[in-house]
Amino acid sequence: MQLQFLFREGKTARTRNDVLTVGDRQVPVVYVRHRRAKHYILRMRDDGAVRLTVPWYGARKEAFKFANTRLDWIEEQLNQPGEEGAHPREWVDGSRILFRGEMTPLSISTTASSIRVTFADQGFTARGKKVDARAAVQTYLWELARPELTHRTHELAVQFRLEVRRVTVRNQRARWGSCSANKTISLNWRLIMTPEFVRDYVIIHELMHLKQLNHSKKYWRLVEDACPDYRKAETWLKENVGILK
Repeated sequence: MQLQFLFREGKTARTRNDVLTVGDRQVPVVYVRHRRAKHYILRMRDDGAVRLTVPWYGARKEAFKFANTRLDWIEEQLNQPGEEGAHPREWVDGSRILFRGEMTPLSISTTASSIRVTFADQGFTARGKKVDARAAVQTYLWELARPELTHRTHELAVQFRLEVRRVTVRNQRARWGSCSANKTISLNWRLIMTPEFVRDYVIIHELMHLKQLNHSKKYWRLVEDACPDYRKAETWLKENVGILK
């Protein structure tokens, strides 16, 4: 995806096409050269772009390298709620959540000191008496996802004759998964909320990085050979990302 940014030098500006890859997002960069700046400075704009202040004699290439060292900070900023999201929708009795790709109602009952939550074929009790069960349900889903995603990753690794040294299941807000050079696969616990074909695609996506640690044409051929319907899975994720967060 081609996104524009501006690089200002004095009174002039010219169009570029640099973007930062932050998880599954493509974030445009707006470079602003400043005479008094002594360091590279990152700021988030209201439109979701990164504003990168560059010292007058600084190099754009070095500025971009600097921005890539701050991806975790950028990801955190992108996930900060704005005015409309300052009060997340509560999960109360009757609320519907995605679970294994199906919209599923929550049944919540309370006692003096705990809440009982059931949905689909699952149920748990948590301490406290909160009207909003969102945090408790998400914690439960994370714990449920950890062994399931780990087991499935190893299953698929055997199927494709690949070696995975470690699998972690994390609370990744802006990415579905990642693969490191030391053969560690990290996955988003929210995959427990997606259909199986989507879950498997994300795992396969990361497993193929064990063969090709980039997103080159060769890499995408590997993905398509291993998961011919991967575009369908990507479409599902894009259409449902708002529900999953």
